[in-house]
Amino acid sequence: MEIRPNNALRAVRLAMRLSQDELAERMREAGAASTTKRTIQRYESGETAMPRPASARALEVVTRLPLQSLGFPAEAGAVVVDDGRGGHDLEVRQAPLPSPTPNRAPGGFSGVWLSRYEYFSSGRDEALANTHYVVVLQHGDRLTVRSVHGPEKSLLTMDLVVDGSVITGTWAEETEVESYYRGARYHGAIQLLAEPTGRRLAGKWVGFGKEMDVNTGPWELVFQDASTTKATLGRYAVPPQPASG
Repeated sequence: MEIRPNNALRAVRLAMRLSQDELAERMREAGAASTTKRTIQRYESGETAMPRPASARALEVVTRLPLQSLGFPAEAGAVVVDDGRGGHDLEVRQAPLPSPTPNRAPGGFSGVWLSRYEYFSSGRDEALANTHYVVVLQHGDRLTVRSVHGPEKSLLTMDLVVDGSVITGTWAEETEVESYYRGARYHGAIQLLAEPTGRRLAGKWVGFGKEMDVNTGPWELVFQDASTTKATLGRYAVPPQPASG
């Protein structure tokens, strides 16, 4: 049986700058009393492919993300397995991953990147830009992207597929509650091209606005650091500074 690591959950945890122990503690506080570091390890390794209901609810509360954004899609043929702690988690047979696209050295696109996109605000009648530091994790041809942030900041996520130098997928952003957009959630599609150096991805996003019109604009990610340790992410858990000049 091919087991697929849950890089989406790992990326979210790293972006929140939590150790596996700390995430387990947050989940216990949110109502999943039996959660331990080993529980988180099982989720991230893919050994447990679906949490039981109490754990699923706690994950959503702690991360502010729906379960399907945490790498736990509903799958047919799930098998209930005793987890040894008085409950049940689900394990499923995973299809083998496609072969990695050989467009970068081992380690791929994983690391910290600076994300910047531009959009037109109809309410303010001006073109604006938004920036985030994001952590990118690659497994095979899949990229998971999550903003490095505190709980009060906007939450940016992407799920992408690499095909040579072309990267395609979806994005979503939950804006800050105290911002102009008052915690609104936006989502859409994105396509990027990787430059030959592999240190810049540039392309365009598409999404819908408040009047149900379809909008688009430029989006780029610029490589910052190959490390994804807690200490490194702590340095990037600040708003990016505007470019000089």
